[in-house]
Amino acid sequence: MSGGHRVHGMGTALEAPTWPAITRAEAEVVLDRFPDAGRLIDLRWHSPRPFSAATLIDTDRGAYFLKRHHQWLRTPAALAEEHGFMAHLRAAGLSVPDVMTAADGTGAIALGAWTYELHRDAPGIDLYRDRLSWTPFLTPGHACEAGAALGRLHRAAQDFTAPSRGDHPLIASFTILPAGDPLAAADAYVAARPGLARYLAAKPWKQTLARLFAALGEGLAERLAGQAPLWTHGDWHPSNLLWSADGKVDTIFDFGLATRTCALHDLATAIERTAFRWLDMGQDDALGDVDAAMAILAGYRTIVPLDRADVDALVHLLPLVHLEFALSEIDYFAGIVGDLDQAAVAWQDYLVGHADWFLSAPGQDFLHRFAQEAMA
Repeated sequence: MSGGHRVHGMGTALEAPTWPAITRAEAEVVLDRFPDAGRLIDLRWHSPRPFSAATLIDTDRGAYFLKRHHQWLRTPAALAEEHGFMAHLRAAGLSVPDVMTAADGTGAIALGAWTYELHRDAPGIDLYRDRLSWTPFLTPGHACEAGAALGRLHRAAQDFTAPSRGDHPLIASFTILPAGDPLAAADAYVAARPGLARYLAAKPWKQTLARLFAALGEGLAERLAGQAPLWTHGDWHPSNLLWSADGKVDTIFDFGLATRTCALHDLATAIERTAFRWLDMGQDDALGDVDAAMAILAGYRTIVPLDRADVDALVHLLPLVHLEFALSEIDYFAGIVGDLDQAAVAWQDYLVGHADWFLSAPGQDFLHRFAQEAMA
């Protein structure tokens, strides 16, 4: 791959990758460990996602998606956790990518500093391939279909009983907001991640979180108390879905953030990542699209009914649902790749900035209108 490969950053501009693109020679070495995948013909496309390196490849036996992680991020054992969830969903009839098995019988291999996984190319059109993650759906119809697909995933996940994943970086965990003392839970979360703790040590982070919890989290733990634990996708946005020609969801992929949370956490995450134009923050106060949020919710409700208490909890969860993953991103940037500028963006613009927007007049108006329409 040439030195011109660029990936998505935290803003709108493409950036030089943290992780180098997969080369042809590298792919050939990896394929030798996956004998059922055949002989490499070509590397067709390199993903612009920033937290790993990935490429679509063609072999003499078909098309595959090859993904490489640094072992600081994912070991083969860590990948086995999400592959187990994917296998459960496939067995329940959902379309998720087939994970290829290596010669040693595992679904991921370690080579040097890297961990590799290989998926069979999945059915569907990659309509959002070149669009930045966490940006809106192209149509209300897509938003509604994505909501229904999320509901089907939650139905299929109900009898998956694996425990939550460990303290891996970049996992959409949910331990802080459901806690009776969310500040103490946040303290425990930070203490378990030395890189994150070092970065936050110079910041009044506890005071900042205490302010946000007081302003936006009042009664949230009580509202969430009745939510059943559930393995969830954790990263529900348009570019993690493949589509049919008539606008239906064909395939769900990228389970890298998945772990045991609850259905409302996943639903609120889906809305937070697609019904707001966060990349326009600072340029336009009207960032939220209530109609887009309602389209996701309407689709979801065709599969999973929600009562008024569920909707009330969803509305109150929405302004803070991003918080724990934002901390995980800071841990990644500051503790793993040493990019303090991006860590600052994750802290100030993402974690604090998104929450503060919900305290603004447009943010409060969004929550009021969303609650009214969702309760109607």
